[in-house]
Amino acid sequence: MMNGRTVITGTGCYIPEIAKTNRDFTVHNFYGEDNRPIITSPDEVVSKFQEITGIEERRYACETMNTSDMAIIAAQKAIEESGINPEELDQIIMAHNFGNVVKHTIQTDVLPALASRVKHGLGIKNPNCVAYDILFGCPGWVQGVIQADTYFKAGVAKKILVIGAEALSRVLDVYDRDSMIFSDGAGASVLEYKENSESGILSWSVQSHCIDEAYYLYLGKSNFPHSDPRIRYIKMQGRKIYEYALQNVPLAMKDCLDKAGVSIQEVKKIFIHQANEKMDEAMIKRLFKLYGVRDVRENIMPMNIHKLGNSSVATIPTLFDMVKKGVWDQHALNTGDIVVFASVGAGMNINAVCYRI
Repeated sequence: MMNGRTVITGTGCYIPEIAKTNRDFTVHNFYGEDNRPIITSPDEVVSKFQEITGIEERRYACETMNTSDMAIIAAQKAIEESGINPEELDQIIMAHNFGNVVKHTIQTDVLPALASRVKHGLGIKNPNCVAYDILFGCPGWVQGVIQADTYFKAGVAKKILVIGAEALSRVLDVYDRDSMIFSDGAGASVLEYKENSESGILSWSVQSHCIDEAYYLYLGKSNFPHSDPRIRYIKMQGRKIYEYALQNVPLAMKDCLDKAGVSIQEVKKIFIHQANEKMDEAMIKRLFKLYGVRDVRENIMPMNIHKLGNSSVATIPTLFDMVKKGVWDQHALNTGDIVVFASVGAGMNINAVCYRI
């Protein structure tokens, strides 16, 4: 099976309808990790936040919508576009981090696994379609793609559905400034093994750094004084994550391109995890610098973080789906274009995939 390639034959996404703007956060009282009030006015906090991250608004799922529900909708769209019979799927790989979080309780529901719920929701009866979840931080969808490619090359699968979905709005500490970053959404892709295909995955790279870096993202109690320590929310060491990502993600992307025998000048688009606009821009600039190129090409990095925020595992598949379907005039994909998917997240984990359209 080594003569073929892993090809994305269908994509789909679900973008929640509830938009929460930065203005909505100006009524919040923010506290620091020391549980002391942040003296800076909320207006100034929000303004500085937008300047750094580029985020103007983000999307939240409605109360009746779970992570698995969003995943099912995105999956249905991807399957429809691919034209496959869903009963022919060999695997459903579901990337997430918190499962279905019960609204207002911060209680995680992962029994049954979300992949099983997706398979149930799609009505797939074939018992040989194996459904399972992966927890890999924000790079989860990219890691699912890498796993699918590996299964194809091993000769044990031909069609796999890979989904990234998350409802981060339900694990947020509203007293923490970092809560403004996160959002909800889902993206899905059907991957198929194609013999003698020019298109498809050319190479990939993945690493986990779990010594000093393991707890840069973690679950912790609210910043609000005297909060219940048993209730935990998503927390992060922003500066350390920034430094880690800037150092390691460009190296992973270069390693991926080198394995494929592709130069940076041949790359048409880089679909990078939508975490922070300035951080993403810095990583792309560092990548070009590794090749001795000073100036980054215009429009090489599509972004939807400005309006959609950081939806973790969903950022790259939703972004890819939107570009593929012509949402922006300045971004288009054509047959033969080489693109890179790259992400960084909890663990700390990084990965990259080089792909020809």
